[in-house]
Amino acid sequence: MSPRLSATLLAVAALLSLPFTAAAQQAQPVERIAAIVDENVVLQSELDVAMRNVISQYAGREDQLPPRAVLERQVLERLVLTRLQVERAKGNGIRVSDQELNQAVAAIAQQNNLSVDGLRQRLTADGLSFDDFRRSLNDEIMVQRLRQSFAQSRINVSESEVDAALAQQASGGRQYHLAHILVGLPEGATAEQIATGQRKIEGIKSVIDRGELTFNAAAVRYSDSPNALEGGDLGWRSLDEIPSAFSRTISDMSAGQILGPVRGPSGFQLLQLVEVRDTAGGAAAQTVTEYHVRHILVRVSDRQDDATAKARIDTLRARITGGADFQDVARESSEDTNTRGQGGDLGWFPADAFGPDFGHQVTALTDGAISQPFRTDAGWHVIQRVAERQTDVTDNNRRAQVRETIGRRKLEEEFNRYLQELRGEAYVVFRVGDHAPEGTAPGAEQAPATTPTTPPPAGS
Repeated sequence: MSPRLSATLLAVAALLSLPFTAAAQQAQPVERIAAIVDENVVLQSELDVAMRNVISQYAGREDQLPPRAVLERQVLERLVLTRLQVERAKGNGIRVSDQELNQAVAAIAQQNNLSVDGLRQRLTADGLSFDDFRRSLNDEIMVQRLRQSFAQSRINVSESEVDAALAQQASGGRQYHLAHILVGLPEGATAEQIATGQRKIEGIKSVIDRGELTFNAAAVRYSDSPNALEGGDLGWRSLDEIPSAFSRTISDMSAGQILGPVRGPSGFQLLQLVEVRDTAGGAAAQTVTEYHVRHILVRVSDRQDDATAKARIDTLRARITGGADFQDVARESSEDTNTRGQGGDLGWFPADAFGPDFGHQVTALTDGAISQPFRTDAGWHVIQRVAERQTDVTDNNRRAQVRETIGRRKLEEEFNRYLQELRGEAYVVFRVGDHAPEGTAPGAEQAPATTPTTPPPAGS
């Protein structure tokens, strides 16, 4: 018997870097509101489906889950945070077109070895609405794009940071599987809030040390991090992907050990080293084929239609094949102002640098040959391939990979703080659960947003 689709879609969504939340709402005569989020709501049916998804992930490990009321609060917080991010994305002008949404649905269907109709049928069999699934997927794509936009505007990695990380890599090739627990603190936390947070994180560590809860179970129950429901799992990371507060000591730890509490930008943290593995030795040399090319461009515009431009490029090519020098013709007649002064010289570049159509023409030529006229979005071209070479890009690729990993670490730290600010500024009213407050106005909630329960004081 095949597994329920909800679990399958969770795995697919993870591959797409889209955190999967409630996929649909159960049809009910009257919908109960689980939470008010600014001018929007989270419905009880959304919470119910999200709860089922989380519980299904812990099948056979239910003892790791907190009491239902605590779990419900954690799940509801995640739905609230997703709703806030979607609204912020809309406010920033982020949209998902029907075509993009259709492509995302088709990708999920394909990765589950289903047609789109088959996906629809499976959803129906699991009691999920296809339309609501599409709306949920639309929201998740918007959240992902909000994160990408945040990274582009706020995350920078300097060359000196890349150099330092490469030097560190040269001294060892290990990766570390980590998990963490966060007790969040608001921006500008008071001394009382800091003391409360410290007591809580020490109490959590005490519970773990006494063996009353595993680290993962404690993360699910107590952590304020967005990945709490995943047991605080951070996955495999190299040292340059680990915050500096931990990276200096993590290499000396043994699997299973816990570091902390440590005060960081977002609050107090515990970090567990789950496993260690050695990565492969030095990276194999990586080469790319580059081409030296000259070109002549005749643009298509309001003043020069396609037929006129084509006739002109044909004439220019005829002059070259008749004995005229390519560079002289380019200087006289090319409409690419960036290269005309250099005789149309584009320098060295990989075949796909100017798009697949241009690249196909380049690779089809031999050195010294002249292409037939061809059309791109820029207009009509004739190109001359001058030479071909193999270029070692190992160092460039390694630097790009390191830059990306450092950027991911910075993004995680900064975006989590951004989410805390977003949640702290929101008007949120919970309508379900024993811990539902009367109301939350902007600036009124001084404690971290997700504090479902408090562990016993340290040493109890």
